[in-house]
Amino acid sequence: MSLSDINAGVLGVGFIGVAHVEALRRLGVNVVGVVGSTPERAEAKARATNLPRVYASLDELLADPAVHVVHVASPNHAHVDQARAVLAAGKHVVCEKPLALTTEETSDLVRRAEASGLVHAVCYNIRFYPLCHQMRAMVEAGAIGEPRLITGSYLQDWLLLATDWNWRLEPDKAGSLRAVADIGSHWLDLARFVTGRRVVEVMADLHTLVPVRRHPAGPVETFATTTGDEDLIEERMASDDAAGILLRFEDGARGVLTVSQVSPGRKNSLTLEVDGSDSSVAWFSEDPEQLWVGHRGRSNEILQRDPSLVDPDVRGVIGYPGGHVEGYPDTFRALFANVYADVEAGGPSPEPTYPTFADGHDAVCVLDAVRLSSDARRWVEVERSTGGAGARAASR
Repeated sequence: MSLSDINAGVLGVGFIGVAHVEALRRLGVNVVGVVGSTPERAEAKARATNLPRVYASLDELLADPAVHVVHVASPNHAHVDQARAVLAAGKHVVCEKPLALTTEETSDLVRRAEASGLVHAVCYNIRFYPLCHQMRAMVEAGAIGEPRLITGSYLQDWLLLATDWNWRLEPDKAGSLRAVADIGSHWLDLARFVTGRRVVEVMADLHTLVPVRRHPAGPVETFATTTGDEDLIEERMASDDAAGILLRFEDGARGVLTVSQVSPGRKNSLTLEVDGSDSSVAWFSEDPEQLWVGHRGRSNEILQRDPSLVDPDVRGVIGYPGGHVEGYPDTFRALFANVYADVEAGGPSPEPTYPTFADGHDAVCVLDAVRLSSDARRWVEVERSTGGAGARAASR
């Protein structure tokens, strides 16, 4: 099957669902239809953003033999049942993060996906900024020595005001964690990808800095704001606006992460620095074309995103020549290009080049430990057994 013969459907017509559609179209994949929370909302969004056919339901989409791949870009609570249904229908699946809300659900999805022989991926797209792949290549090659300290942050301001609202603020839809699960999980996945080391223990302090919010009765689009003339409902918040997390990685490396969705002026600001025994590398998402390389005994360097300058294995995720800026939408295209190479081949390769359901499970295991650590106010070990609760209190 060639790429132009592959048909995809997308569940969800919000900000991320539309991003999936646009990236697939750029890649040359036929997007044959979408499913929204209601057919009426999906039809309205389809007219506004040039989306394809609207299916009345997931069942209708799955019953269409023309659909080969389904992208799950719905609210968090729906992921597990929808991903199970896609796999049961014999279709490849790309799921937004988090893969599910509990480690029991994610481990079940891993088992089902691996038994199915179908391609399964989780949309940790931040990995696919080219210079993040370059950081990984440098760490793997020993260019910075032994990684010792992994630090950074993921900061936004779209939930700063008491009238900012979205389904991510509703625990029954998003889960008990909010900022850490939404954007912190991207940073944690990126740190693991770049360093090749998993988080094994956490000490987390979760914050609810806007304790009471006021919101409309109906749904609010991600990153949208209220107009100020609605009748607003007042609601007390329990989930996290922000967090500070200490991390212990495999092989003894240490880490510190700050997460916030209430930082004024920070629109989508991810920073990651890996300090090694010889050199350091650091990257900033709002200036993604440059990688800082730090040295002790000679001048520091700035490496530009340019196919002629990066590691040969990195060139495959670069879409344009140096000086032609690649940004957030390009990460989806690069991720999906890797996923759809396996779809073309008929099934997952032995070592997929994209995050799989196993990576999605690992991320939820770390999130479990973060939640438990903040509740218990102590270090917590990350528990990765497929049948476990996801975390256990550390002995110290």
